Amino acid sequence: MDHPPYGDLVVLLDPDGRPAGTAPRASVHGVSTPLHLAFSCYLLDSAGRLLVTRRALSKRTWPGVWTNAFCGHPRPGEPMQAAVHRHARHELGITVDALEVVLPDFRYTARDAAGVMENEVCPVFVATTRDDVAPHADEVADLAWTTPDELASAVAATPWAFSPWMVEQVPQLVGLLGGASRVPRAAVV
Repeated sequence: MDHPPYGDLVVLLDPDGRPAGTAPRASVHGVSTPLHLAFSCYLLDSAGRLLVTRRALSKRTWPGVWTNAFCGHPRPGEPMQAAVHRHARHELGITVDALEVVLPDFRYTARDAAGVMENEVCPVFVATTRDDVAPHADEVADLAWTTPDELASAVAATPWAFSPWMVEQVPQLVGLLGGASRVPRAAVV
């Protein structure tokens, strides 16, 4: 991934979600994580299947759990859509199309078993791709394509196997997209 000369910074936010400074990404996630800006992206293929990925075991937060296609942080001054495209290339080796924000105000706080805290304003996107996925080993340990119905059932039955942000997002996405069996509008290519 390309890093700007000032380092890999994240955007810190005030309690109302407004930019309030920056910090190096490597220093942000700890036992007392400040509120910062991130995103989640769900990826669909032309058949309407969703990509789920298992986070690499080397990840600082929630290593080895299943989650949405990819997540990331925009850099200071970087448009959110540009950050999504950048992370799609880096984490999965793909380009994305039909990028759409579906949960613009999603926000969550969670703590993993090691005590590392996530504290993010995290807009949720849905996108499509026609590319073959080529995951980066430092980001993704495994992947699978599944239907929205299967994913909703799996998250409901075994929430401990999934990232906490995904556990919160999936029920909202299913309702927002008109039911799990409907192919989301972003999947039309």
